[in-house]
Amino acid sequence: MDYTTQHRSRFGNCETYFVEVEEEGIYARRAEERERARAIARMRQKSFAEEISRLTSEEYQEDVLDHMEHMEAETMPDVSSIDIQTEIQWFMRPYLLDFLIEAHAAFQLLPETLFLAVNLLDRYCSRRVVYKRHYQLVGCAALLIAAKYGDRKERVPTIRELKSMCCSLYDDEMFTQMEWHVLQTLNWIIGHPTIDSFLQIALSEVPYDPEVEHMTWYICEIALFHKEFVSVRPSVMARSALALARCILNRPQASREDWTGAYDSVVIFNLSNQLYQPSQVLSRKYASMHLSSVSTTVDGFMQHQQELARQCASPTPQVEVQPASAMYLTPQTPQKNQYNSVLQHGCMTPPITPDNVQPGQLGYGKINGYPQPCPPTPTPLSAVQHQQQVPYGMHAQMHQIPSPNWST
Repeated sequence: MDYTTQHRSRFGNCETYFVEVEEEGIYARRAEERERARAIARMRQKSFAEEISRLTSEEYQEDVLDHMEHMEAETMPDVSSIDIQTEIQWFMRPYLLDFLIEAHAAFQLLPETLFLAVNLLDRYCSRRVVYKRHYQLVGCAALLIAAKYGDRKERVPTIRELKSMCCSLYDDEMFTQMEWHVLQTLNWIIGHPTIDSFLQIALSEVPYDPEVEHMTWYICEIALFHKEFVSVRPSVMARSALALARCILNRPQASREDWTGAYDSVVIFNLSNQLYQPSQVLSRKYASMHLSSVSTTVDGFMQHQQELARQCASPTPQVEVQPASAMYLTPQTPQKNQYNSVLQHGCMTPPITPDNVQPGQLGYGKINGYPQPCPPTPTPLSAVQHQQQVPYGMHAQMHQIPSPNWST
């Protein structure tokens, strides 16, 4: 019997001697089936976990809300302590926030990361003396900590990237030292229920509407620029901004008996005062399509309100009637020329006031070579007014705690 006959007798009728090819095909099909079974099992496990999570969240939602409201009270900044800072002033805040918003958008971080970073910044400024040359460094450290705390690992900015955005104003070691100093000052208490955390709870009770969510983010980020909202709790801000967003978009409001509907009318009124002229950086950010172009929607809404006010004005010349939208006519957010884009130039203008120049004398001068308009400068408090507004012993506490001696 020749080899061909032996082969046919052992393996049956086949057209090739290389039967290993057929065996490899069987192994490949079996591996594919196993992988498909694993994928189905993972999908079932994920679906089961989501269902358990939903049932658990409904059962413990009241307890979760109580804990979040307790934690937000424990991690709020002290506005009166920021008022007595010797160098940084409130008019500098919009410049730093524009920088943080652009950096946050460049790294595509989660919305809650921005709110947490601003909270860490304000809490640090409530406890430590901050020099104006280090104000941006503190903001970068706060953004870095917030990103590490709750954002995706692959999107956390590196020190090299932050240094490039600051135009190499600070050394690598300064970022590391400031990050450690912020954590030490806050006793490593980073967790803070942000506005977005409360907003997600409020939106979970209704069908998802991305335009309402984006509009609420926009209003809340406008509020970050203004001192009057620093002391407003995130839970109150989330519900009030949500109610205002629904009003602008003509959506139905939640019942006042529900937690979502328990908004603050005063906060809503104050928020509406700040919609007329927001930061240019913020307006440009929310003009994009993936954020529903809500800044354009707000601009149209404001123009419509002013037109209605003009139509309803009394024609009697002897009586001067203020339009209903007169509260929108005074811009509240200090304006400035737009920063160079992070993605185009990789460098932003640090929000540092020039030395040897008083804040009220800036005019339309230049900061680091870029023309900057002069925002309204608040009148500084006298020593007597400081003593009246700040609790006893706060001055000694602020000045006894040394600020880190950073070398520039």
